[in-house]
This record gives sequence, structure tokens and C-alpha cells, in this order.
Amino acid sequence: MAPSIVRYPAEHPQSDGTVLDVTREAAGGKYVSFRLWRLAPDQEVEDDTGDEEVGLVVLSGKVSVHTAAQSWERIGERDNVFEGRPYVVYLPPHTSFRLKAVTNCEVARAGAKAERGAESRLITPEEIGEESRGEANAQRTIRHVLEADSPAEHLFLVEVITPSGNWSSYPPHKHDTDDPPRETYLEETYYHRMRPPQGFGFQRVYTRDGALDDAVVIEDGMLVMVPKGYHPAVVAPGYDLYYLNVMAGPVREWRFNDDPDHKWVAESWRPYGAEAPS
Repeated sequence: MAPSIVRYPAEHPQSDGTVLDVTREAAGGKYVSFRLWRLAPDQEVEDDTGDEEVGLVVLSGKVSVHTAAQSWERIGERDNVFEGRPYVVYLPPHTSFRLKAVTNCEVARAGAKAERGAESRLITPEEIGEESRGEANAQRTIRHVLEADSPAEHLFLVEVITPSGNWSSYPPHKHDTDDPPRETYLEETYYHRMRPPQGFGFQRVYTRDGALDDAVVIEDGMLVMVPKGYHPAVVAPGYDLYYLNVMAGPVREWRFNDDPDHKWVAESWRPYGAEAPS
């Protein structure tokens, strides 16, 4: 296993609440960054989006977010990531913000390199579409948090719930080649959570030429980076898997290609091929 594609959460938050912090450079690419804050009531974080557009995803608890021009008070309504759709604050580049915890909470800062971005806004649970994708033991629930039909420059955000014993991101697919419309280059991270938290799963990140072929054990709270290649995941029986996908690339289109050895598995699914298999 190449340690560079896996990051584990800190056992205890830093003084500013940081539990995970992966820059674009550390993620091995040019576009995607990820940070996670775990905050106690009334704890505050001051930050700036810099040269990124940012989605502040309220994973659990309730927070308030303030910029120089706008405020969103007491947003968030789920106790954990398995209980419904999230609230998200989208912020464009060069925006200073203050985040204040109302309750114990976890907030992900999902970043993508950008020049202009879009207007700051709140994305509510009611705005987030949800669907079931796949069949049999490859069935999972997709939450379309921020996709190509929503304003942003490069950033995609998707939440996925994979039930006990099932596979996700399957058939294995890749989006590491800049060749639109056949395929678009998109860097990606997977932030994983388990229910119950002692659960485990596996994720394989590989290329057909064998230059990259890592099989990692998924544990609660860990981050898997996908610099290139195919990247299916599976969760052990008795446990449910959540992950937050952060994706970005030069073109904000989701064009992928399945591993030709395994594409046949889904050819009987109807409809198939219209959407990317998160």
C-alpha cells in the first residue's frame, strides 16, 4: 500500500478543531483539498478560501457561518452523516469567513482551485436530490450535493450511503484523462464514515498497467485520495458506509470510463451509462 493515498484523522483535534488537513499538493494533484473541523459549542474558526472555491459541508451538529457580506445562522439538523441530507455553505475564492459552533459539530472544508467561483450561497437539504443507483449488492444511495447543474467553477460534492455488505463506485470507473467528451480529468477524495464506527471496508485504487494498485482498509474517519485510476469500495456485512466525494478538474464535466474487464456487470442494469457511478 502506498501511504500517500491515505490520511487518518487525528486522535484529538488541534486547538482550532482541525482533525484532517490535506492540501492540494499533499493530495498529489492541482485541484482538490480537504479539511475537517471537530468543534465544541461556541468554538470559532477563522479562515479564508484563498485561491479556492469552498463547500463548507455540515456533517453533524449545528453551526453559524459569517462573511463580511452575509451570515447563515444555526444551520445543520442531523446528528450524524447517515441521518439525512446536509446543509452546505458555498464560498468563492478570496472570501474570509468565520465559523462558530452552536453545538458539538463536524464541518468539512472541501476546496477546489478556482479563479472566479460563483456567488456565495446556502445549499439546503431540500435542494439536494437523492437517488438509488446500481442493483443487487452494488446498490447505494446518492445525494447530489453540488453537481454540474449547480453554480460553481470546478467543484463537485457528492454524498453516498452504501448499505451493509454492498459495493460502491462500481463497476470500477476512472476519470483521470483529459479527453472530453470521452473522459474528463477529475481529481477526487473519499472521506469515509462507518455505522457502527468499529466497522471496516476496503477500497482498491488501481490502473490497468499496474503502475498503481493499492488495496486499503477503510476505517471510520479516514480519507482516501484518488490521484488516478479506478477506485471501487466495499463495506463489510453488518456495517453501513458513508463517504463524501470531493472532485474537481479543469473542465466541470463528469465523464468517466469503466474498467472494460468489469463493465459487463452493469450492462443489464437499466438505465445504464447516463450517470457516473459514485
